[in-house]
Amino acid sequence: MATGDSFTSLHYHFRLGISTISTIVKDTCKVLWEELHEEFIPTPNRDKWLEIEKKFNEVCQFPHCIGAVDGKHIRIIKPPGTGSEFFNYKKYFSIVLMAIADAQYRFVAVDVGAYGRTNDSMVFKNSFMGRRVYNHDFDFPPPQPLPGTDGPPMPYVLVGDEAFKTSGNLIKPYSSRGLDASRRIFNYRLTRARRMVECTFGILVSKWRVFTKPIQLKIETVDEVVKCGVVLHNFLRSKEPLLIDQILEDSEMRSITSFGPRSSIAVAAMRDQFAAYFSSPAGRLAWQEHYI
Repeated sequence: MATGDSFTSLHYHFRLGISTISTIVKDTCKVLWEELHEEFIPTPNRDKWLEIEKKFNEVCQFPHCIGAVDGKHIRIIKPPGTGSEFFNYKKYFSIVLMAIADAQYRFVAVDVGAYGRTNDSMVFKNSFMGRRVYNHDFDFPPPQPLPGTDGPPMPYVLVGDEAFKTSGNLIKPYSSRGLDASRRIFNYRLTRARRMVECTFGILVSKWRVFTKPIQLKIETVDEVVKCGVVLHNFLRSKEPLLIDQILEDSEMRSITSFGPRSSIAVAAMRDQFAAYFSSPAGRLAWQEHYI
């Protein structure tokens, strides 16, 4: 995991058979996930979402943000007999790691193994995370007025990029065309929050070099390696300080292609209310006009 060495290299280094190493890697990754994920990637409850929101507001000044969501391609060698299922728009074979991250560069929820050819919106929609977000059963806190205001109640939201379909609990930036100052400020504030998931992927890759090159394993073993890397990432985030040079916005993983229908009227109005708040005396930042 840490070196990204091939099984052939490990065979010569440790003097073990390649088939033995293969079994060790798969079984060890599987056990690490099974033993650690309930402690280090538990299903969030309402109190946990509020804790995440408090940190996002403190670090990114984005109230009611309970996570940043994104999907990345994990490069693999083409599995036999799979045709073009894993062949993505960047012209290589991959599976998708979809994740929600908090403001402390930790994974809150992950979904592993979607076909590389699938677009971001569809991966998220079909993942357990997406189903729970769009069906409103993720135990998100109930809507509350934004800080410094007396209403109306606003939902707690995940932030994503243009690839995602918006919903009552997921918002994305405005299209870059013809934006007024209020919408440019909103895009800036959302980008500051969304970069947390980009940095989380960057730290994952900088620690586990297996993700810097195509993984030449059976597809089921690749899934176990990815889940192991994610849970070990959270384990280390809880045990060691975060070094500033680990915060890499270029994760060396490719983002998923953009896709998604237009926002509904109600969701668009909700996004407009966030935009108005960020330009109001209660929600503005002193420096935000300098960055739009």
